[in-house]
Amino acid sequence: MEGFHVQGMNRFLKFSEAVSRAQAEGRAIVALESTIIAHGMPWPQNVSTAREVEAIIRELGAEPATIAVIDGRICIGLDDGQLELLGSSGHAHKVSRRDLPAVVASGELGATTVAATMICAALAGIEVFVTGGIGGVHRGASETFDISADLQELANTSVAVVCAGAKSILDIALTLEYLETHGVPVLSCGQDNFAAFYTRDSGFRADYRRDDAADQARFIRTKWDLGLTGGVVLSTPVPQAAQMPAGEIDAITQAALEEAQAQGITGKAVTPFLLARIKALTQGRSLATNIALVKHNAEVGARLAIALHTSAQGTRP
Repeated sequence: MEGFHVQGMNRFLKFSEAVSRAQAEGRAIVALESTIIAHGMPWPQNVSTAREVEAIIRELGAEPATIAVIDGRICIGLDDGQLELLGSSGHAHKVSRRDLPAVVASGELGATTVAATMICAALAGIEVFVTGGIGGVHRGASETFDISADLQELANTSVAVVCAGAKSILDIALTLEYLETHGVPVLSCGQDNFAAFYTRDSGFRADYRRDDAADQARFIRTKWDLGLTGGVVLSTPVPQAAQMPAGEIDAITQAALEEAQAQGITGKAVTPFLLARIKALTQGRSLATNIALVKHNAEVGARLAIALHTSAQGTRP
């Protein structure tokens, strides 16, 4: 039954030539999401950033695998034409766990969120995933019950997620509480505190600090070898020179949240709306911060992927 399950899943996966080659050569692979391309940044910065992030990972010795749903297949690794399609089409579905079967079955274009990318990475045997910031518990969730599917996926799916913390549009305290309740370890790299996307410091401590990739890999590998399934969050702050002043971004975020509420924007439309409004209200400075943090996350993620890959090789007879 297990073999049938794996075979059934594999028929939906389509590996790029570059990723297939990396697998054959025994090199580390880093998963990347596609929602940041289709919904997180405007064209053409989205596509140029995606290419730059992939180049950073390759330069450090790992292979990037940007994930998206195209023509009924889960594509593990995209070529330049596919990246351009996602970035410029304007009609890619935002695909989370609940949406994945519908978009695969329909053959429509889909950009994977953190949750869906974790699922697809795990199906493809990829242990490390780099994103900008994870989703979480939205402000006012006690009234709306708006909690990102990313958090539940982190509780269930054994993939390490490298991020610049949680987006500052969220309730970070409740997000960390949710992760603790579901047994998801939160590591920090470069500082003791959890990062807050546009700013380096959320004001909340991470569970454990691990600055060295080998130490991070040892922690993660030990967790999984103990049979403790589920993900690990590795938070690394945006570079100092690129961060935004905390007071300014908090005020702008609050203004954007009030606009969203006044316009009745809910569900999966909230985050893209808020990111676009924050970009407008900061006259594009938030986009520059977003790009800087994603590139930095790629560096940290590539080193972690190589260290985890090395640790896995060391455990094989």
